[in-house]
Amino acid sequence: MIKSTITALSVAVVIGLSGCNNTSEPQGTDTVKKANYSNVLLQEFSGPFQGVPQFDKMNLVDLKPALEMGMAEHLADVDKIANNPASPTFDNTIAELERAGKSLDRVFTYYGIWRNNKSSAEARELQKEIAPKLSVYDSKIIQNSKLFNRVKAVFNSDEYKALTPEQQRITWLTYNSFARNGATLQGNAKLRYAAINQQLASLQTKFSSNVLADEESYVVYLNASQLSGLPKSFVVGAAAAAAERGKVGQYAITNSRSSMDPFLTYSTERSLREQVWKNYYNRGGNGDQYDNNGIIKEILTLRHERVQLLGYENYAQWRLEDRMAKTPENAKALMDQVWPAAVARVKEEVADMQAIADKEEVKITIEPWDYRFYSEKVRKDKYALDSNEVKQYLQLDKLREAMFYVAGRLFNFEFSEVVDGSVPVYHDDVRVWEVKDKASGKHVGLWYLDPFARKGKRSGAWANTFRSYTTMDGETNVLSTNNSNFVKGPEGKATLISWSDAQTYFHEFGHALHFLSADVVYPQSHSGVRDYTEFQSQLLERWLTTDEVINQFLVHHETGKPIPKELVAKIKKSATFNQGFSTTEYMGSAIMDLLYHSTDPTKIDPAKFEKEQLTKLGMPAELVMRHRSTHFGHIFSSEGYAAAYYGYLWAEVLTSDAAEAFADAPGGFYDEALANKLVKHLFSVRNAMDPAQAYRLFRGRDADVSALMRDRGFPVKQSD
Repeated sequence: MIKSTITALSVAVVIGLSGCNNTSEPQGTDTVKKANYSNVLLQEFSGPFQGVPQFDKMNLVDLKPALEMGMAEHLADVDKIANNPASPTFDNTIAELERAGKSLDRVFTYYGIWRNNKSSAEARELQKEIAPKLSVYDSKIIQNSKLFNRVKAVFNSDEYKALTPEQQRITWLTYNSFARNGATLQGNAKLRYAAINQQLASLQTKFSSNVLADEESYVVYLNASQLSGLPKSFVVGAAAAAAERGKVGQYAITNSRSSMDPFLTYSTERSLREQVWKNYYNRGGNGDQYDNNGIIKEILTLRHERVQLLGYENYAQWRLEDRMAKTPENAKALMDQVWPAAVARVKEEVADMQAIADKEEVKITIEPWDYRFYSEKVRKDKYALDSNEVKQYLQLDKLREAMFYVAGRLFNFEFSEVVDGSVPVYHDDVRVWEVKDKASGKHVGLWYLDPFARKGKRSGAWANTFRSYTTMDGETNVLSTNNSNFVKGPEGKATLISWSDAQTYFHEFGHALHFLSADVVYPQSHSGVRDYTEFQSQLLERWLTTDEVINQFLVHHETGKPIPKELVAKIKKSATFNQGFSTTEYMGSAIMDLLYHSTDPTKIDPAKFEKEQLTKLGMPAELVMRHRSTHFGHIFSSEGYAAAYYGYLWAEVLTSDAAEAFADAPGGFYDEALANKLVKHLFSVRNAMDPAQAYRLFRGRDADVSALMRDRGFPVKQSD
């Protein structure tokens, strides 16, 4: 997704999750035609590859003045468009809005790094100060009645019918953003709408800061006697994490998924598993100064009030109106098809785990902190598959080479590392590759990789861009980036990751390929439809299990020998293993998200609401939501996934259906003709076309949910 010129509800998403920035100067704006800026954050990107961010020169003290100047310049751009005496046309209104605010785009690139990759107490304090100012600026654009009237005139004009399909699409996107975000309001309602956005900006920033504070504060330090069951590679990483925190000789279990997950899988110390589990799943809910329960209620109350000003019954109804699902009822209907099968599978999984625990005579009942540990025992028992054994063949660098191989076969991309220091980076861990088209040798863009966990970096994995491909004012290249939180291996040794992490690695690279393969004219064509944008990345995960990748890139980190065929067979045989757990923990969060945003907030006490609703749903006691409410950043630290977390499942339906198309193709997952259709219809068009139409062009029909059920090993209901 890119920074739209009208983003009243998405500034936090833009700077937190993405940043597709173009460097061409806005047309006809006197204030931005200065020859130079003294503030590096405002300056056009410089150096090779059409210019790159000057990360080596970024300084936090420059951020506030840069944002203030960038906002002022963008507002000047907007005022000039709004007050143009000429009749509204696509070129003098919509296209000019696409050009406006480029200096601010560049500032957002750096701001995103401080929010996500280089956070600090000082940066977080500054974010609290900046967030409401960004909201005020955003409201000034959305509530500019002259500007909206011009956009509306173009949307309703005879000219609209003669525009290209992409021009019609971005005109509609622009009009829709104004109309759905308060542009039609008058008087006190208009003022209240802006005030609500300002309050929400502050609250969402505080929510995120509170979660990060708990991630940094709750670290479990172990001594050598407490390492029972843990793989050697994990122990080495834990020692390095402790040393980084000034605890040499100890072992740190950090409060991140990449540390928590393997610890709960392998540690034989049940009381420590419970402690690590509670630390992770109680983030933002510890009843202290960083507790988010009160903030959640405030956010829900304000969102509800805001959409009621627009005439909607609830936030979910407003949010889904322009998504593929269209209505909360449609989103819920999909989840209702999958939920019973997922819960039933959990019961089977728990029964298998309990049987092993009983056989071992440990006299326990499976609790949430036992699930991963005993699940691993079941995996070994049922499939003779040891996750740690698999991990020895999953080297981070080799997996990156595998991703490059897939990109070469499907997209005709070639990656070569930039090692001459010409591209500045913001941390020594970051590496950069140039991307070219293999056939023509044409430069496509750059790919930045920031793979390792560290203090000040938010948890999880994500992708964004520093610049996106457009041609409206000359062809621009792509500056894409992938970010992960893997535990770095010891100096000179390979970093080994789990199978799940390897899938995530491919997933995020799918987002990068989506950016790199774009073929659109206008910046706004990169804006995303949330229940569709995960599809491309989810689909790329499927290439991890192709024979071509397995046979070439899954080699032992010490011997260099390929992964044994017997082990590969076990991996494939266990493909649907633990689908009850993974599906149910995800859907618990997705269903709660819809419930939060379709329920009168006066009736919601977050802690009680979560417990009551999950009990009503029949959520198994042996696991919890993937993202419990108090650290559910997808929906409470911004609005990108609010009332839309279901989108991963919606996209998974597309993924499963598209994967079956490749499985059935003559050339399998590397079928050239189908790969060409994939790139043409599902990757290159971005949001320049309605996603449903794009998928039909690829598949010849709409996606079939039964493919998802087959993928997960769930029973498929027969049609009447």
